Amino acid sequence: MATHADSVQDQFDPRGQAYLASPVHAEGPDLQCAELLVMQAVSPAARALDVGCGAGHLTFRLAARVGHVVAVDPSAGMLSTVSQQAAVRQLTNVSTRIGSAESLPFESESFDLIASRYSAHHWSQLDRALGELRRIAKPGGVLLLIDTLAPEDALADTHLQALELLRDRSHVRNRSLSQWLMLLSAAGFELREQRQWPIRIEFASWVERMRTPAEQVAAIRSLQRSAPSEVQRALGYEPDGSFTIQTGLFWAHREVE
Repeated sequence: MATHADSVQDQFDPRGQAYLASPVHAEGPDLQCAELLVMQAVSPAARALDVGCGAGHLTFRLAARVGHVVAVDPSAGMLSTVSQQAAVRQLTNVSTRIGSAESLPFESESFDLIASRYSAHHWSQLDRALGELRRIAKPGGVLLLIDTLAPEDALADTHLQALELLRDRSHVRNRSLSQWLMLLSAAGFELREQRQWPIRIEFASWVERMRTPAEQVAAIRSLQRSAPSEVQRALGYEPDGSFTIQTGLFWAHREVE
């Protein structure tokens, strides 16, 4: 019987190039905002960590603004993509390391900036992972966390989680804005800034990127078509299955004891 870690490996290891080319991951106002925040508030000599780096889009933005970035991910295939692209972009201040958010292979208080983008909804033990992010952040260090947000409405939230899991068996849960605020505070981070933007999910490329089996694609479309009107409005369903959710950005500092 496969574990959740096995599912993450199976889903993402062969898909580095697909995520590298994905407009949803390669572009977006959240990336621009993240780079501006780092440029304004983080030392150019800082040591940064990108947790769940995927194909490295955030890593590359950080590398232009800090002294060194360590890209960590449980998928060797993703890390290979990051290394190759860093070489193509002549980014000599990027290194990679295998690891998961719940058990990071780094000493305590060793990073000025901890960052993560579109990864946390795959973390099986979110409380533990946030504890790890706090552990390795220097006192007063910065956390930059970006992820897709769940709706606050329970009905729309249930439907979104069902779509996500049918599409990708490594999905755990999107959290809502209010849940993130509580989680970050409980983990010992002081929120300094929060932003969010709508993100349109184009259906065909969304399922193709994860190679979702045809029967599960059919189940997703059936669930969308049968959804109550308030869910269809909340998720902005379009005739081809495309939909719109929110991306949230959280800029926080590790509380100093």
